[in-house]
Amino acid sequence: MGHDHEGQRVSRRRLFAGISSVGLGGLLAACGSGSGTATVTTSTGATVTPEATTAGDLTSLFTGANTCTLTATTTQGPYYFDADKVRSDIREDKQGTRLRVAIKVQDSETCEPLPNAVVEIWHCDAAGLYSGAEAESTGGGGGNPPSGGPPSGGTGGGGEGDMADLTPTDDKRYLRGAQVTNADGIVQFTTIWPGWYRGRTIHIHAMVHFSNERVLTTQIMFDESMNSKIMAMAPYSEHTGRDTLNDNDNIYKDDMLMKVTAEDDGYLGAIVFSADSDKDGS
Repeated sequence: MGHDHEGQRVSRRRLFAGISSVGLGGLLAACGSGSGTATVTTSTGATVTPEATTAGDLTSLFTGANTCTLTATTTQGPYYFDADKVRSDIREDKQGTRLRVAIKVQDSETCEPLPNAVVEIWHCDAAGLYSGAEAESTGGGGGNPPSGGPPSGGTGGGGEGDMADLTPTDDKRYLRGAQVTNADGIVQFTTIWPGWYRGRTIHIHAMVHFSNERVLTTQIMFDESMNSKIMAMAPYSEHTGRDTLNDNDNIYKDDMLMKVTAEDDGYLGAIVFSADSDKDGS
């Protein structure tokens, strides 16, 4: 499709979707309108709804991953911001092993799928860089390489309030995107296997919005045998000296592991998030 356009703010019931990205603010408004499925009309007269993908080939991956246990909340890290990128393919020009990410969101109390929730993911590239914060994530611009640990005086696995949203310092937006869950509570993204940076294991950040509220901030991890296999291949192999694995990461939990299977020229991973949609703590 056409070029991505930044910063497009849209009305509650209308999205300009003749391009591959639209404003997250408008999507959140549409999904939080309280009027059933967040269907909106584009400038070309087409209808935009939550992605039509059903469980289909994901059924076997989600089997065994279902849980009614509230998904652990973690720090959002230093590099979250609203990237205004509502899209499923978040790779842009970044090279790496293709990874299709399937996330099923369910209500933590009812265990039922949660449609019309907005799911954002963001992660670093093969060299450990974050878009919107390239200088900071290399230690330039007066910053330090991200350790991903808790803020000063904090504790590991803190909530989403422990770090402020970032003000971007560059105009890059690779490896960031948002999608709205369908009737099965599912979103899918096409990305690359994340790289690593000092002090953290390999991970993807994720945030779930529902009814205009941030109801879950968490992270996704990968089996170390898979990480080792991918890191030995180009372009990941150019970034040497990895210092943190799952077993010595201060945020890692077993239930953050994504279930991964080989697919075509890459991999397909699936994970279930149980979100506290009414934010009552259960």
